[in-house]
This record gives sequence, C-alpha cells and structure tokens, in this order.
Amino acid sequence: MKTSRLSTVDIIAMKHKRERIVALTAYDYTSAQMLDAAGIDIILVGDTLGMVVQGEETTLPVSLDDVLYHARMVMRGARRALVVADMPFMSYQVSTEDALRNAGRLMKEAHVGAVKIEGGADVAPLIERLVKIGIPVCGHLGFTPQSTHTLGGPRVQGRTVNDAVTLIADAQALASAGAFAIVLELVPASLAEEITQRVRVPTIGIGSGPACDGEIQVFHDLFGLYTDFQPRHTRRYLNVAQQLTAAAKQYREDVTTRTFPGPEQTIDLKPEVKEELREFLRRSSGAVKSIRAKGSRA
Repeated sequence: MKTSRLSTVDIIAMKHKRERIVALTAYDYTSAQMLDAAGIDIILVGDTLGMVVQGEETTLPVSLDDVLYHARMVMRGARRALVVADMPFMSYQVSTEDALRNAGRLMKEAHVGAVKIEGGADVAPLIERLVKIGIPVCGHLGFTPQSTHTLGGPRVQGRTVNDAVTLIADAQALASAGAFAIVLELVPASLAEEITQRVRVPTIGIGSGPACDGEIQVFHDLFGLYTDFQPRHTRRYLNVAQQLTAAAKQYREDVTTRTFPGPEQTIDLKPEVKEELREFLRRSSGAVKSIRAKGSRA
C-alpha cells in the first residue's frame, strides 16, 4: 500500500489494476486521522456535513466557507488519502467565473487534491475548463443531493431505458471532459455495471451495487453517529451514538456521586505546602491578601 499522498493519477491507475477504491467522508482532523490510519484511499469533505454535522434537513444550506473550514481540518489529519472537497450548492451553477474562483479557493486555501461537482453532460464543459487550469474534478451522477427538490428526494435514478441511456451518456461526457472519477449514487446495480465498463475512469458507488470500481459511504452512517435515519444502502459497522450516550450517562453518574475525578485524575499540593497553607490561613483569621515576592510585577 502506498504510504505517500495519493493523487488522482493513482486513483485512475487503481481501476486499471482492478484494485477496489475505498472512500469515506470526514469533516474534522480526528476523523481524518483515523480514516488515514485505516488505509482509506479517498476522503470526501462532503456537503453532507450540512445534515450530519450542522443538523440541516438537506445539503443545500452548506456554504463554500463551511466546506473550506472543514476541508482545512481534514487536510491536517490526512497524510495519505486523496482529499476531495464538494462544491456546494450555488458555488458553481451561477457562472463559469464563479465556479473557477470557488474551486480555486478550495485548492489554494484548503490544499485539497480535487473537487467534486454534481451533474451530467451539462456540467462537462465546466469540468473540462477546471481540468485545463489544473483543478482535478470528480463527477457525481444518479441521485444528486443538490437537486433533491426537483428529483423528489433520495430516489433511485435510471430505472427506465431512456433514463439509463441518458446516465450512460452523461458518464461518458464527464469522462471525456477529464473527470478523474465519477460517483454513482442510487443507480440500479446492472446499470452501474454497464457505466463502469463503458468509461475509462473509476466509478465510485453509493447505493449502486458491487460492480463499481469503488465504494463511498458517509462516516456518520457507517459508524452509527447519525440517528435521524439509516439509509438502506449503508452497513452499520458500529453504533457509536449508543455507545457515546451510555458513556455520557456513566460520566454524569460518576460526577454527581463524586467518584470522578478520582485519585488518578487529581493533582494536589505537596504535604508540606498544604500544611504551610493551612497554618497561614489559620493565622490570617479571615481576610487573605496575596503573598508576592518583594518587587514582583506579577
């Protein structure tokens, strides 16, 4: 396993070597450290932070500054993984100039290795422009969360022949534009397999079956930190929310019963200093003035 920082070139090579690509989201330094130590290949600073970190109902309220803030933390924690930052809603849809400026900020200010953009053939010209100026781009097809209101919420995309053909064409357009990878979200497994076979760049699935070149999941879903709902496409490897709640209850019990902090967590005065202080306080009979060395400026 490569120990230096992975690049988009490394990710593309993994497809051709038939090596599965493992991706997860992260939003802070500590989480990024843990995922990096586990050998995760891609860490996505996703706009899902709006839901699992900020408590919003969708990803739409997330701002570019939000992503920048979290991406900086993740970059400090991840030494090996390729870190990709989401371009949030309305950070690239208004104009090409806006998109170039905002993507450039993510690269310059957060030092991420790539950005991710949602959309099909309509965003291919933008992806081509970004790649030409040196900004690697990951595409995102299928269910695109920034279009949740027009799509009617999280729904499987590409169920009809026409929709399936459109998704294949979209994937080919993104690959031709220079995207180094394409996320396929909530795409029927057989269609995801067709797309994977027809594009030269890696596909990274989420809710799209096992035939994609890689898999991405949301950190909080995978480890049971987000309790509002559990997507069908995730597998819960831990129930951290339950464990943390139980631990917090135990902490509350220990504090209220004065069993924490105990001797192991306590620092005290040396016995001779403690005795001297008690004698001083006894003689002072009430009012206590600071004892300072003569000439002290403290």
